[in-house]
Amino acid sequence: MPIVNRLADLADEITAWRRDFHENPEILYETVRTAGKVAELLTSFGVDEVATGIGKTGVVGVIKGRNGGTGRTIGLRADMDALPIEEITGKPYASKIPGKMHACGHDGHTAMLLGAAKYLAETRNFDGSVVVIFQPAEEGGAGAKAMIDDGLMTRWPIEEVYGMHNFPGMPVGEFAICKGPIMAATDEFKITVTGRGGHAAKPHETVDPIVVGSNIVNALQTIASRNANPLDSVVVSVTVFKAGNAYNVIPQEVFMQGTVRTLSPDMRDLAEDRMRKIVQSVADAFDAKANLEFNRGYPVTANHDAQTDFAAEVAEGIAGKGKVIRDIDPMMGGEDFSYMLEERPGAFIFAGNGDSAGLHHPAYDFNDDLIPLGSSYWVKLVETALPTAA
Repeated sequence: MPIVNRLADLADEITAWRRDFHENPEILYETVRTAGKVAELLTSFGVDEVATGIGKTGVVGVIKGRNGGTGRTIGLRADMDALPIEEITGKPYASKIPGKMHACGHDGHTAMLLGAAKYLAETRNFDGSVVVIFQPAEEGGAGAKAMIDDGLMTRWPIEEVYGMHNFPGMPVGEFAICKGPIMAATDEFKITVTGRGGHAAKPHETVDPIVVGSNIVNALQTIASRNANPLDSVVVSVTVFKAGNAYNVIPQEVFMQGTVRTLSPDMRDLAEDRMRKIVQSVADAFDAKANLEFNRGYPVTANHDAQTDFAAEVAEGIAGKGKVIRDIDPMMGGEDFSYMLEERPGAFIFAGNGDSAGLHHPAYDFNDDLIPLGSSYWVKLVETALPTAA
């Protein structure tokens, strides 16, 4: 089950789509141009149904197999949105939009799924139906949830759903996956500490919120070191600390912001509970006041066992023996494909992007050598999951 020859022949065309998306990045739900081109291409392929405006700017295409679509239905998802980053790649197809770029490879994800859709619409060498899902707002906008809320899983009776993401640092031609949690829940917090400001030369007359905030930052690190089981994963990062405007003034207030990453619902609950107690008790100890705002974001991206085994077998058929890591360590980054995996069984797989800059880096670029491999993975997944009747 090597790379599909037809997809190798289409690689230049698919690459051209990818680079067009790269030149014209759109963030969050602003993916109007991208969605329009996706819908136009799907229609030109002869896809049986093309629906737009799903989850605001999402696109869904339905491709029916040789039996007219009777039988099982599986979903394949690609994300379309870019990031608010200024690109520094210097590529001839670099972003034309100031302050926006495809720094996570969603341009490549979209193009690879379009290539698979073209092939599947041409050949229809399967029974049942395939739903190709082009999603906006993965980067913090929960576009997957928006599409689900718009009836993605029920309007089209999707029984299983699969996702894929490029992986910088892994050689092109290799894949990686694991059962259970593969990416973390992503929660955000904001902490405001209110003390009593005053002259920096008279600290005894103040309640210094910088001291209080600093103690809170230190105490939050004990969640991982002293509250969590050492075999569990939890990351608590304070990434913003703002206070004061003058060298001789103790400020009235401190503002902090950050993120919590966990790989299980129990650890997520523990982290929030401990944060609330730490923030309140430390503030009380210094006679200050503190408020914690804890906002839960994407849930854990948890692969289903049977679908993970299946996806790994398909990937190995494309890449070859020894080219698929089946027990990769979970990543502490987040992914809103998690919402789809909460709704239906499925699996999320990583595909090597070669020696590129990291995701969300202004020098990142999707590796076009991955295109025939990724598109072939989608095609073979469909043809294996939905074989034609003998």
